Amino acid sequence: MKRSKVFFTSMRCKIGVSILSKLESLMDLAKFSSINFKKKFTAVKMHLGEPGNLSFLRPNFAKTVVDKIKGLGGRPFLTDCGTLYVGRRNDALSHLEAAWENGFGPLSAGCPILIADGLRGNDDYEVTVENGELVKTALIGRAIMDADIVISLSHFKGHEQTGFGGAIKNLGMGSGSKAGKMIMHNDGKPTVEADVCQSCGQCRLNCAHEAIKFKNRKAFINIDKCAGCGRCIGACNYNAISVAWDSANDSLNKKMAEYAKAVVQNRPNFHINVVNQVSPFCDCHFENDAAVVPDIGIFLGFDPVAVDAASIDAVNKASTLAGTIVDEIKDPGGDLFTKIHPTTDWRSQLEHAEKIGLGLRAYELITMES
Repeated sequence: MKRSKVFFTSMRCKIGVSILSKLESLMDLAKFSSINFKKKFTAVKMHLGEPGNLSFLRPNFAKTVVDKIKGLGGRPFLTDCGTLYVGRRNDALSHLEAAWENGFGPLSAGCPILIADGLRGNDDYEVTVENGELVKTALIGRAIMDADIVISLSHFKGHEQTGFGGAIKNLGMGSGSKAGKMIMHNDGKPTVEADVCQSCGQCRLNCAHEAIKFKNRKAFINIDKCAGCGRCIGACNYNAISVAWDSANDSLNKKMAEYAKAVVQNRPNFHINVVNQVSPFCDCHFENDAAVVPDIGIFLGFDPVAVDAASIDAVNKASTLAGTIVDEIKDPGGDLFTKIHPTTDWRSQLEHAEKIGLGLRAYELITMES
């Protein structure tokens, strides 16, 4: 059976050796330098953290990766796309302010930070998905698609809709514009909350399909004319337009894998999962629950599917921690994230990713000793 190589180091550090120096050595072991970075724009895709949540990856990890790229002649930038839900990261200005609050800046990260889908989350690029089944074309943040190389740097954790979040989620969901995220999350159309609408008219101005009208000074959407593009969501300054989160979890996982494929296909890519502070829920929450297992280590390689597969296997093999959500599970052993989130099956994410050619679930684990 063909297997992808996944490189691993634990969080254990001898005196005089930091986890950041171990990350750099692990990148060397994996032949990260085999990528030709010379004068190439390199997108380092990561979650910059929702303020209030303290389990996101610190800028120190990003700077280690960025310095490595710069040392190889590359031109890196940290990047993420805006959120579809209302929060501190649903437009570029708020997103950058949140990033600064969480310690990300040109000095701490070692490079510029770009919100890939623009001010309102509508600056995207339509990409044909090779072997796409549910998504034929994906709407990806333009700055990510303009890059020559893509590196995913992910905090590995649980997720209430996808089971877990790692490289595939970081690349797929994280790189989608507002319209792209809507496609992944929803099979329908947006709606207007009349009580919140301020009658400013920006949604109507940004609708190319003349689907938005006003009645009693409140916007409403003609579903028959609506194309589901999501432009109105980004245009509204008052968060009055929303989308139903009604896509089945298996469908969401598959679409997310297809979006990840759109991001990495036909250009160099590399993937790093840091498996620490493994919270049961997404870092998009403004809070984080206690970690369910001890810090495990760093997994990385050229195959995002294999890197995620190795990460989930390691979490499921680890001893669980008392005083966490695990205490609420009658039988906490085995498949931990399925037991925490029984309404979703994380396997569909990996199975579909392999089916469409994003990578392999089978892996050879190569461990770098401390």
